[in-house]
Amino acid sequence: MNARPNSLVLRGYAECKDGQWQAFCLDLCLAAQDDTLDGAHEKLRNMICEYVYDATVGEDKAFARQLLNRKAPLQYWVKYYIFLGLSKIGAVKDKARTLLSDTLPLAPMCNHHH
Repeated sequence: MNARPNSLVLRGYAECKDGQWQAFCLDLCLAAQDDTLDGAHEKLRNMICEYVYDATVGEDKAFARQLLNRKAPLQYWVKYYIFLGLSKIGAVKDKARTLLSDTLPLAPMCNHHH
């Protein structure tokens, strides 16, 4: 993850396969699926929030270092950088793929408490 003064920038992408959107957070090796891009992205955001909360202040905080440095396998990073490169040169015309970049506050607050 790229540390910023007040937030973490999490990288990922989403793609549509067989009518289902899959959203991937590469920095934490998490994924979510839904019928829509917005739905998959929202599920992934919620999953990230809970994951980071558990790793930093929740029941898994003893394992925070390992949990917050759990990167996705190389094949997903390769796909991400291909999408990134294509988007930078304006070659992405495919509406079935999109890059994701979310910021997460360093003190994550989730909608629920454990």
